[in-house]
Amino acid sequence: MSMQPSPERHRADHFLCLRANDWCAHAGVLRTFAAISRLGDGVAWYMLMAAMVLLDGFDGLRASAHMAATGALALLLYKALKRWTRRPRPFAADVRIRAWIAPLDEFSFPSGHTLHAVSFTIVALAYYPQLAWVLLPFTAMVALSRVVLGLHWPSDVLAATVIGGGLAGLSLWLGAALPF
Repeated sequence: MSMQPSPERHRADHFLCLRANDWCAHAGVLRTFAAISRLGDGVAWYMLMAAMVLLDGFDGLRASAHMAATGALALLLYKALKRWTRRPRPFAADVRIRAWIAPLDEFSFPSGHTLHAVSFTIVALAYYPQLAWVLLPFTAMVALSRVVLGLHWPSDVLAATVIGGGLAGLSLWLGAALPF
């Protein structure tokens, strides 16, 4: 099944993606978003989980394990959705859109980087709300980077935000029911 948005939504998606993708013509913008996207591959999240354990012992381990479990579910969900929807990436759908970095896989929907960033951020903030000042802007930049770099349509990122938020909410709800 192919993810086909309505013609109006498709035009808006296309327009926004084209405009955002043009930003990378500036070397500083490209370097910034490429670095943010790379950190969103997992590096930042692994460093955060390790820091939680090192700085907060068992409580940090519990938070990190919760993030890891949520991340594993997010990975399974996003891979299944990509196989099911098979939505082409923007650069594959329009030659005017450039992939400024190599994609990690073939399909666009949903943005795995965004889905993971949102779910990790929500779970981490449930344990450490004082990290909001750094995690919220970082997550927003990861999501934006995927569109700017030509790898995702804005609707891929929006849907991944909703899915990641729902997954994190479910994870926190289930986690509250656990005895430890």
